[in-house]
Amino acid sequence: MVGSQSNSNPARIPALGFRAVALVVLSILLMWLDNREHHLDTVRRTIGAAVYPLQIIVDTPSRVWGWLRDASTSNNELRLENSRLRTEALITRGRIQELAALKAENDRLREMLEAREQVSGEVRVVEIMAVDANPYRHNIVLDIGSNDDAYDGQAIVDASGVVGQVIEAGLTSSQAILISDPDHTLPVVVNRNGLRTVAFGTGEYDRLDLPFLTNNADIRPGDLLVTSGLGGRFPAGYPVAVVDAVTRIPQEPFADVTATPSASLDQVREVMLIWTESRQSGDDNE
Repeated sequence: MVGSQSNSNPARIPALGFRAVALVVLSILLMWLDNREHHLDTVRRTIGAAVYPLQIIVDTPSRVWGWLRDASTSNNELRLENSRLRTEALITRGRIQELAALKAENDRLREMLEAREQVSGEVRVVEIMAVDANPYRHNIVLDIGSNDDAYDGQAIVDASGVVGQVIEAGLTSSQAILISDPDHTLPVVVNRNGLRTVAFGTGEYDRLDLPFLTNNADIRPGDLLVTSGLGGRFPAGYPVAVVDAVTRIPQEPFADVTATPSASLDQVREVMLIWTESRQSGDDNE
């Protein structure tokens, strides 16, 4: 048995070698024919069409993974870009508001300088430090005191009209009362005809009362009320208010007259203190 197996191997080796040589020769022949006559193009196209779906199936996972990766990257980049743009927009809006506030302040100071030329005597611009929280008391605190020659009763104005007066001058700050305070009264005159009267505060920033005008008094809506100069505290001729309503009540001795202050009393941030000529001369004599 062993001898028969060993005798069959030499016969099989030449057969395998012949087959290999035949396959090589056949391959070379087919390549030559294909190169010269292109007989195998149809076969290749058929095989390619049959294999194409398999190529798509094999390539799909990598394509899907690449698409998901790109989509995730693009989404993250969009989020970062959106966050950056939102931050820049907030910063820009903040800067615009800051510039608007500076412009408004410059406009107020410019108006102050223009109004300063219309007031006789020394004038100084000061800032409001605080406002009384009591809604029925219209008091403010100014950043100037007796160390800077502020004094009780000193007139306070702004670019539009009379604001109030100092009621207590401390060393470094002063308490002041607005003309809208219920306890404040101010001698005024109708600019059109020189009619004198007194304006009373009502506790409302946008209304003054003129209770001592008779029914036959020559006053009408739109009349400008200015300081009369009586008492020497306020310079004469400075705007106080504009008459907005005149109601003449039959069988009553006095008309119901209201006026709107010229100054925006609830919005002022800077005001002007006036040193009257009488006060300056009194200080010089001292």
